Amino acid sequence: MTDKELHKLKRAELLEILVEQSKEIDSLKEQLANAREKLKSREIVMAKAGSIAEASLALNHIFSDAQKAADQYLENVRRLCAAGESSGGSDA
Repeated sequence: MTDKELHKLKRAELLEILVEQSKEIDSLKEQLANAREKLKSREIVMAKAGSIAEASLALNHIFSDAQKAADQYLENVRRLCAAGESSGGSDA
């Protein structure tokens, strides 16, 4: 609406336009608040996802180290058994 058109409007019409704009502003503020809340929620989810990924990676390293230790233990047991068999193995 141009300035010329606004000057031709009556006071009541101008007030009605202001009321409508006020309602629209309130609606937009509410939408913005909702959008900000959703964004905050997504940021929290992303932070948790990052933490879960880091924890998963740490667990993978722990399980990998545990598997290496178990493999080394089994290899030592096999070696001891083989050494015992090659040296006669029977005590009786």
